[in-house]
Parts: sequence; C-alpha cells; structure tokens
Amino acid sequence: MNNSIFVYLCVLLFSFGCKEVSTKSTIQVANIAELNDAVKNAKPGENIVLANGVWKDVQIKFTGKGTDNNPITIKAETSGEVFIEGVSNLEISGEYLEVEGLFFRNGQSPTSNVIAFRTSEKDVANNCSVSNCVILDFNNLERDKDNLWVQFYGKHNTLDHCYLAGKTNGGPTVRVDLKGNQSIRNYHQIVNNHFGPRPRKGGARGETIQLGSSFTSMSPSNTTIANNLFEACNGEVEIISSKTNFNIIKNNVFYKSEGSVVTRHGNYCLIDGNYFIGDGENENYGGIRIVNTGHWVTNNLFYNLKGQNFRSPLAIMNGIPKSPLNRYNQVTDVVVAYNTYVGSNSPWQFGVGTNIAQSDVLPKSEIRSARPLRTEVVNNVIYNSVGDANPIIEHDKADGVTFASNIIHNDGVEFAKRDGLTPAELTLTNIGSDISAPITGFDDVEIYNGFDFETITEDLLGKPRSKSNQIGAILNSGNINLDVLDKTKYGANWYSNVVEAKEPTTHTVKNSDELVAKLKVADNGDVVELNDGSYAITESLIINKTITIQSKGKAEILYDGAANTPALALHPYGKLTLKNLKLKGTNTQYAFASLKENMSNHFGLEVLDSEISNFNFALKVYKQSFAEEILFKNTSISNCKNGLELSEETNDKGDYNTEYLTINNCNFNNVEQNVIDYYRGGYDESTIGGNLLLSNSTFTNCGAKEKNRMLLNHRGIVNVNITKNTFKNNPVEYVAILWGAKNNVESENILSNSGKIKTEENLKMKLMY
Repeated sequence: MNNSIFVYLCVLLFSFGCKEVSTKSTIQVANIAELNDAVKNAKPGENIVLANGVWKDVQIKFTGKGTDNNPITIKAETSGEVFIEGVSNLEISGEYLEVEGLFFRNGQSPTSNVIAFRTSEKDVANNCSVSNCVILDFNNLERDKDNLWVQFYGKHNTLDHCYLAGKTNGGPTVRVDLKGNQSIRNYHQIVNNHFGPRPRKGGARGETIQLGSSFTSMSPSNTTIANNLFEACNGEVEIISSKTNFNIIKNNVFYKSEGSVVTRHGNYCLIDGNYFIGDGENENYGGIRIVNTGHWVTNNLFYNLKGQNFRSPLAIMNGIPKSPLNRYNQVTDVVVAYNTYVGSNSPWQFGVGTNIAQSDVLPKSEIRSARPLRTEVVNNVIYNSVGDANPIIEHDKADGVTFASNIIHNDGVEFAKRDGLTPAELTLTNIGSDISAPITGFDDVEIYNGFDFETITEDLLGKPRSKSNQIGAILNSGNINLDVLDKTKYGANWYSNVVEAKEPTTHTVKNSDELVAKLKVADNGDVVELNDGSYAITESLIINKTITIQSKGKAEILYDGAANTPALALHPYGKLTLKNLKLKGTNTQYAFASLKENMSNHFGLEVLDSEISNFNFALKVYKQSFAEEILFKNTSISNCKNGLELSEETNDKGDYNTEYLTINNCNFNNVEQNVIDYYRGGYDESTIGGNLLLSNSTFTNCGAKEKNRMLLNHRGIVNVNITKNTFKNNPVEYVAILWGAKNNVESENILSNSGKIKTEENLKMKLMY
C-alpha cells in the first residue's frame, strides 16, 4: 500500500475515534401525524422540516437523543412561515434537540406553558435550544388562568434570538424552574432575544422573566440572561425577578420598561453592564431593586429614569427579621460599584419598603425593619443637568452602607452632605443611541478597592480596567458610538415589530345602517364620523379594534337593545374613543361594557365631550377584563342607576380592572349607586398599582342607593388623587375614605351636604400570601 494512503487512513481512523463526524439528513412533514412519526424514528443529525402554512391545534412532543455534533432539529421550511395556531404547544425532552423558526400566534396553550423543556416531571431537556422563533399574543382566554410562554427545566438549555410580546394573562413570560436535582445548577442561557411590549397586567404575576420561585430560592441556578432587549416590558413592577442563586444578568438593554430588575429571593446575583433607558418623564421606568445577600451591581448605565421608591434606579430594601422564604430577607454584603447615573432623580434609595408605621395593622412577621448591612456603594458617577436636592433618600437609616469615591454633578444645587459623595463639574459626551454620559473629569478620584474588586476587569463597553484607573461605568476610551437600540441586533432575524404609521381614514355616515357597516369594515385606527341626527341602534356595536366614533356637530346614538347589553361592546383589542356624541339608553342597558368572559386581550376607552344618560350602567367592566387606560373628559353622566363599575376582581390577589382611571371636568348627576367603584383586593407591598385621578368634576344628587353610604369607592387602589371637585347634595356618609399610608390624597374639594372625605392611615387589607 502506498505510504501516503496508509498514513491518511490511520489519521482518518484516529479522528473517528476522537471526534464524532457530523451527519445530516432531512425529512419534510406536512401534518402532525407525519411529525410524530418522524420524531419517533429520528436519529442524531436529522432535520425534521415542517411544511410552510398553518399548523392548527397541534401538541408537539419533541423527544429524542441527538449529540453535540449531530443534534436533532425541528425547523420551519421557511423561518416565520410555519404558524402554530389554535390550541397548541411544544414540549421538549431528551438531549441535543433544536427548534428553529416557528411562529406561535392566534391561539393559546392547552397546558400551563406554550413551550416547555420537559414532557413529564421526570423527562426533561438537556443541552436543547429554541431559536429564531416568535410568540405573539398567544394568550389564554381568561386573564386569571396563569401560564408561562417558555418554561425551563433540565440543564444547559437555551432560548436565543426569539421575539416574545403581548402576554396579557397572569404568569411570567419566561420562567426557570428548579424543582428536582435534574434542574439545579442548570446553566441555562436566555440570550440575544427581543422581549417586546408586555402590556400592564393590572396586578402581580406579570414578570417578563422569573428565575425560580420562593421555595427553590436557596438553590443554585447559574442562569445567564444576556444581550437581550427588553422593550416596554410593563407587566408589573418586576421585569426580571431573580429568585435563585448565582445568576448573571449582563449586557441587556431595558428600554422604556415600567419596572426593575429585582433580586427578589436568592443570593449572589451579578448584574453587570446593562443599560436602563427611560424618557426623563415616566415615573414608572425603574432600575435595580436589591433584596438578599451577596449581589454585585457593576458597570451599569442608568439614563433618564424618573422612577421612585420601588422603581428608583437603585432601590435597596429593608428586610424582615428572620424572614420566611417567600418574603423579604435582609440585604447584606452587596457591592454597587462603577455605575453611572444620568438624569435620574434621587437615584439611590435605601430602606425601601420599610413599613414600621403600619405595625398596628400588619402581623409582626411582615414588618420590614432590618436595614442593609455591609453594603458598599462606591466608585459611581451621578450626573444631573437639573440639580437634585436629595440624590440619596433614606426611607430608613442607611447606617450599614459604606459610601466612598462617588461623585455627583448637580448643577450647583446644594444637597445634604454625605461622606463618599463629592460634588464635581462634569460634561456630557454623546456616546450614540441618543445617549450622553460623563466619561471624563474624574481621573483624579481615588478609587475604592474593596474585597475581590480585582474581579471587576472591564467597563460597560468591555474595555479593560487595567489600563485606566477611573470610576463610573464607562472608561474614557476615545470615540464611542453605541447602537444598543438597533432592534435588528435582537430577536428573530425574520421578524420586526416596527410598524409604519398609517394615516387614518375617516368614514362619514348618515344613518344607523351605515354606522354599523362602516364600523365593521374600518381599519385599525380609523375614524367613523356621524352627520347630525339620531342613530337608533338595537344591537351592540362591536369594538374590536382601535377606532374613533365622533360627531361632526350634533349627533346622538339611541340604544334600544336588550336589557343588560351594552350599546358599545368592548372586545379584546378594542380601543374606543367616543367624541362629541350623545349616547342614550332606556334605563336597562349598559353604555359601555367589556365581555363577560374570554377577554384574552386588553381594551381601552376614552369618552370626550359627550353626554351619557339613561343607562343601568354607564360602564360595566367584568371580571378578568383589563384596560390600560380609561378616560372620561368634559363629559356628563346622568340619570343612570350605576356609574363606572370596575369592582369584580374580588379574588384578593392584587388584581384590578384598569391601570389608570382618569376623570376630568365631568358632571355626574342622579347616578344612584356605584358612582365610581374601582377595587383592588389583596395587600402586597411590592405590587404597585391602580391609579384614580379625579379632578375638576361635579357630583350632584348621586349615591342615593349606595349600600355602604360612600360615593367614591376605591378600596385598595394605591394612587388616588381627588382634587378640585364639587360634591353637592349627595346623600352619603362619606365622599371617600383615603388610604393615608399610600399615595391617596385630596385637595381643594368643595363638599356641600355630601358627607365627608376621611383619611384612614393604615387601611386593613387581606394579605395576598
């Protein structure tokens, strides 16, 4: 044999023994039966290709054992053109399995998750991935029926380059579960995804990512969340809720998201190199909230955040002495170093959540009196173009916190002196993505070197700190041109949530038949305009899109439908603006109402410059319905048995029916009961919600049949502002009872023969846990 051939064969045989050779084959399937058969017989290296089109009511169980070099793959024939719809889900268990290119839409899961990395309690996934997929509005029909969109079990699994948006029912969008040794020390990767808008949920259980639970919080997870974009993730006060140990949250962008990254339970979380970007106005955009032990918060940029208290850029909480697992452990041994804060009011807040003043209505096991200990806030930079007299807020004493080598540019405004926070004159540098930050002017600040600080080797941009002795998140390293808001860097490469603005079409109608017909064919965002005259309607007008119904001059809708039906039925996705119209019933119907059931998505309502009269309910919002905003402005509501009723969330889990109920310059006359009834039941300090803004309005002869003798019922709503209203001849004992310990206030109201407004400092509430 030729020597060279012999040597080649020896090398080839040796390589076979050392490394597996990758082999690929493709099987195309067109229906669930073919898919199941292909999965059953799949060998390592096989690609199972789903034919383009709609796959409806499919429950996919993907099991098998691939290898590192030869995974088994289920993929779309064309990414984004395989639509998983109806009652459908995906479960994965085995080794080295990959899913690519699927689009979950127009449906809901039959189980507690849409995608699960397990097929049974014992059969979990390891070294598996879901990539380049989209889950959009794949919601349960009932808001109270919680589920998860992606649920991790097993070890070394990955969710990457996916887009997930629009979850409205309860439950985190993504959760990592650690029940069982097979899921502990999991080293999962949640990377390069785009978490698109998650609407406000109206209560707890609306996190975008949850890592573990209270009762696995002492377990090591070692999950990494990195290089993701979180855009308008507004589900609740916690965007990421870390409830296990040794997690890494790194290099993510949190853009205009109403919440915070929270180390809710568990210890030793690294939060490094993230961008928290607000708009300088919205007070709900938050940063990082710290609970528990051993966390490191380093190299983060906080930009134009106006959140306060639980949503402040840095919120360090008080804990409960000897706290149970599901409550608040004391903060100890935390490092907050080398961060930069730009345009953020009172960015550092300590003792957040202290509730010592409520000790007479809360059990001792709930009193958060344990202040942070052995916590270092050092080597940070604060820049305020508008001076802030209180850059540090102590809700309780921060006597266990070390401040050192921090500087602040405060536009010349004096602030309470604090060792370790020194005023300085700084300038901003444009660093791209419409972001400016100070990167020079503090080279002479002596760096604080704490224990293990040598492990902080890079700045926010990955530049080595060994070459610069400088505080703050960003080293002075020449021209910087960030593109962190370029959406093409995140999520599925075939999907974009950028929608071109469309000029609305105005549909002019002159009779009832045309009104019904045009409302059906109008596109999202269009206007239906009524000529002068009366429009008699006998069946509910269906609102299932964003639509404006308005009058050119003087038009009225006369509703003569069946009792207890609405003139305007607010369906999922229905966002109605009613403008300059008279709406009149026959005393037995509702002017506006949500569906009694299957409100799988939010609605919205604005009533402007209108007259509502002679209805049983002016507004009836049923249980499990939710509107982000409801607005009545320059409108009269008269001769109705009931007014605005949003009080069916009586499960006392912290839920409520709208985030913002705003009433401005309105007249309520002869409304018998439920004049305004807006309820949130269940007490949990960490859930912040419900906003009633009532101003410049008049209430006359209302509340005659109100059983509790109270005109305005807003029990449990956290933010209430009743200002500049007039109350005349309302036969009630109380106009309102305010919750003094919360943000319930009243001012400049005129009360005449209408009872009184009372403040009850510590309102007794049912605990949610």
